[in-house]
Amino acid sequence: MMASKPFYSYREVIILKHKLDKSVEISAWIVMSLLLIKYVPKNRMREAHVAFLFKQFITWLFGLLVVEKGLISYPQRMFFKKANKSSFTFEYFVYPALCSLFNLHYPEKKNMLYKICYYVFYSASITVFESIAIKYTNLIKYKKWTWDWSLITMWFTYYLSRQYQKWFFNQNTKE
Repeated sequence: MMASKPFYSYREVIILKHKLDKSVEISAWIVMSLLLIKYVPKNRMREAHVAFLFKQFITWLFGLLVVEKGLISYPQRMFFKKANKSSFTFEYFVYPALCSLFNLHYPEKKNMLYKICYYVFYSASITVFESIAIKYTNLIKYKKWTWDWSLITMWFTYYLSRQYQKWFFNQNTKE
């Protein structure tokens, strides 16, 4: 009786992990595109674009800073592998797309506790998905960084984008 081979070889594990990385990245593009199509009304496209572009600007600054300082690395990237060490998919599409949704559906007329929970929900959601990606993929690796820094910087960038959105569209409501 021949025993079955219970484990994958190192090469097979690398191939499977690379396929998982590509699948996650492609899925992120598809899911975010569908979310934008479904939840961005045509009459609010301008607002969505402003939030998207502002978040791209912020992530360009913060993203390059943390990568160049060696705090985070992105070992597997689908786009611009030689031009930029940050993740094009997450830094320039997923986070900005989520920021557009964040700003479009911001609960302006709700109480302060509800607004704080809204910030926490968006920031924590990204941080949880990032933590899962760290554990199971090669898409992101923390070097001198921790999940709490991600949570804080996500919250801060959402806050900055919300303030910019209010200023840009001259929404003078108190927060």
